[in-house]
Amino acid sequence: MSVDAATVRRIAHLARIAVEEGEVEHLQGELNAMLAFVEQLSEVNVEGVEPMTSVTPMAMKKRHDVVTDGENADGVLKNAPERADNFFLVPKVVE
Repeated sequence: MSVDAATVRRIAHLARIAVEEGEVEHLQGELNAMLAFVEQLSEVNVEGVEPMTSVTPMAMKKRHDVVTDGENADGVLKNAPERADNFFLVPKVVE
């Protein structure tokens, strides 16, 4: 894929970047070089390569999925400005 001058102007317009007419040719070359590099990446065989979260092998830290404060409604609602039964009362904001 190749980027022409009109495409450079369109990208600049969409990105809200002021580009002088003399810069268009240079930016066109830069964008074409980037796209050529991305095309090179598509040639790499990545079959069987696991996705990584880090360059060093490590397991993700996970917390136990446990419910807390579920049995302590009075303690949870203690700081509520207004409450009814075991629920927070909030001002109505939508008519």
